[in-house]
Amino acid sequence: MAICKTGSEHLASLRDGRSVHIDGALVPDVTVHPAFRNSVASAASLYDFQAAPENLEMMTFAPNGTNRRTNRAWQIPKTHAEMVARRKALTAWAECSYGFMGRSPDHLASALVGQRIGLDVFKRGGEDRAKAFADYFDYASSNDLFLTYVIINPQANRSKNWGEQEDDLVARIVDEDSTGVTIRGAKMMGTSSIMANEVFVANLQPLQAGEEALAFCCALEMNAKGLRVLSRKSYEAGAVSVYDNPLSSRYDENDAVIYFDDVKVPWDRLFVHRNVDLCRAQFHDTPGHVYQNYQSQIRLVVKLKFLVGLAHKLCETIGTSGMPQVKEQLGRLAANVGMVEAMLHGMEASGEHAGDYWIPNRHHLYSSQVITQELYPRMINTIRELAGGAFIMLPSSFRDWDDPTIEPIIRKTQRSATLTPEEKVKFLKAAWDAIGSEFGSRHTQYEMFYAGAQFVTAGHSFRTYGWTSSANLVDKMLAGFSLDDARTAAKH
Repeated sequence: MAICKTGSEHLASLRDGRSVHIDGALVPDVTVHPAFRNSVASAASLYDFQAAPENLEMMTFAPNGTNRRTNRAWQIPKTHAEMVARRKALTAWAECSYGFMGRSPDHLASALVGQRIGLDVFKRGGEDRAKAFADYFDYASSNDLFLTYVIINPQANRSKNWGEQEDDLVARIVDEDSTGVTIRGAKMMGTSSIMANEVFVANLQPLQAGEEALAFCCALEMNAKGLRVLSRKSYEAGAVSVYDNPLSSRYDENDAVIYFDDVKVPWDRLFVHRNVDLCRAQFHDTPGHVYQNYQSQIRLVVKLKFLVGLAHKLCETIGTSGMPQVKEQLGRLAANVGMVEAMLHGMEASGEHAGDYWIPNRHHLYSSQVITQELYPRMINTIRELAGGAFIMLPSSFRDWDDPTIEPIIRKTQRSATLTPEEKVKFLKAAWDAIGSEFGSRHTQYEMFYAGAQFVTAGHSFRTYGWTSSANLVDKMLAGFSLDDARTAAKH
């Protein structure tokens, strides 16, 4: 056995008979299907990256002194220095996809790390549920599992409470016996579920009294009997080639509705059982929500750096990089990236201990999320403005280069200040894939809403800010003078 998980091991683990549906058909093997194979290979390559001898120490650690190493995403940092070392590993993984794989394996690992730090919260639901979660964390981390999660409900009729939706829409407990519970219904968004080993099922959205049947949390293997994955349209399948679509052809991690058609959950895989408040608490009374979104900010910094590099190369390509107004725009883009990266480092440095473990500064994290939700689409729009018409008039595909009647015309019309015609077309196709293609548009939508609507993230910022310290400054200022002071001063 290899010293840590490898890409070939991960690919083999996905050939498990899971039920994935796309384009009206059941997928026999996601590792070879044209809708998924390249993205699945990209996910597997993350494990080959960590297993490379030159990366092993940076990317992995040996839990409890064992010989089998696992990714540092599963490491629970006890100090700021350990958190930084962990971040460097997560950054290296994000750089493998230029930040475009938002649900890489380190995301759910981070969520579970935060929840494991707050294990006592699970004890509110009983010692058995807490033990089940602790045992599962040990199992998932020691096996370096790739987990996805589904933690929100289908939108359906938002004017009704979740418990008032149509029958069998929202996943709920429909039966239980001595061996476990049975769940039926749907959850979203299932991003990366096609390439994951298991799915973590929970409720991030608030539940209320009377919705106890919906109030559960569990983990299931992706090939569990009755578990169905309903994939959205595959951008990978629509990609013409890696030359024409270098991002969507390789990093479309996919999204899916997951439907539980009377799926049996054993008791040792059930972590919350009919407990409405504990569904909330497992995210917000533990550092779970903080850790999962901290990982997202690490990945986002990589993605923003990529986009700024794209913008700068774009301006060099079309010969506008020397214009003062263009330099100003590029400078502002660079400043935005510097701000987000500084906030990332700041939330680490100003973190605090939770027991033996180090957690990022909650308010700094949520502040960054509020800002970046608005920042990302603005950056995309700025790059569009810098491009002008450069993205529009490109050859239809790589095959145009092989047509002797138009190849000379392409060479004449695809000139650049810095690149050959082939290089210019290659670059602009990549830029469009990141910014304006269906894949790129999905990413803009994703960065705007993956953490929730803006009022939700702003609410987290409101909830975690130290209002007392700000109020004290105001009160101190007001206490420093009075009406009588003004009257006395006026007499002199």
